[in-house]
Amino acid sequence: MMDRRYIPYAIAAVVVLILLANTLFVVDQREQAIVVRLGDPVRVINAGVEPTAGLKVKVPFMEQVLRFDKRNLALATEEEEIIAADQERLVVDAFIRYRINQPLQYYRTLRDDRTARDRIQRLVNSALREVLGSAPSSEIISGSRSGVMQRTLQDVRARAESSRLGIEVIDVRIRRADLPEANQAAVYRRMETSRQQEAAQVRAIGEQQKREIIAAADKEVTITLATAQEEADRTRGEGDAQRTRIYAQSFGRDPGFASFYRSMQAYEASIGQGDATMVLSPDSAFFRYFERGPGGAR
Repeated sequence: MMDRRYIPYAIAAVVVLILLANTLFVVDQREQAIVVRLGDPVRVINAGVEPTAGLKVKVPFMEQVLRFDKRNLALATEEEEIIAADQERLVVDAFIRYRINQPLQYYRTLRDDRTARDRIQRLVNSALREVLGSAPSSEIISGSRSGVMQRTLQDVRARAESSRLGIEVIDVRIRRADLPEANQAAVYRRMETSRQQEAAQVRAIGEQQKREIIAAADKEVTITLATAQEEADRTRGEGDAQRTRIYAQSFGRDPGFASFYRSMQAYEASIGQGDATMVLSPDSAFFRYFERGPGGAR
């Protein structure tokens, strides 16, 4: 058995350990803490930019330490049925990322994490109903909904600030936005019909533009051909006139040569045809250039 003389020392050691356990505490660098005395917060530890984590001291039994995470937190909201601007019902599932940047205000408004999660979730759902209710379902369902998400983020931030929750909203995203199963088939058929109408309209506009382009090209070709033909006829006429003028000048200088040239053309036009048959008198003037010698002997 323990000697009775050591019992007071053992009791004193236990008391000291209990006092130390209720006096000293450690604040991790990933968390921030509020020291509460009889329900009233008295100081905040490691809440600013400068780290103040480490071993701390509090009044034993009178002061209590409440710890809050300093890192970014994520919260997934429950599925909500929302009516879009075009009166379509959508089942929306979203999540929010936030950080406790004012732990004292967070404690005064929300007290604990369970209450905070419930309050933040209701805040996000309210913002989703407000923003998504003013957007068409096609914009919400499609992948290009960055504008809707940006408006939702701004709305959630404004609501959190006005409610003095002590949090900084980092991001809000829609994880899933689907039609209720009862409405999916009808909505998809309506969307398909709408896309078919748009495609038919685009094809009709393209066909009209094609006909206009072809008509303009045909007109341009006709004008070009007519202009070219006109220029060709004018050039040909000028050439013929110049040729006739040259012939006339040449024939006027030597009538005998002119008679000879015309006879040669007649020979070429008639005799040059292999299948031509001609019946002429031997003394016809047509054959005068076939005569031999100056005396005209044949």
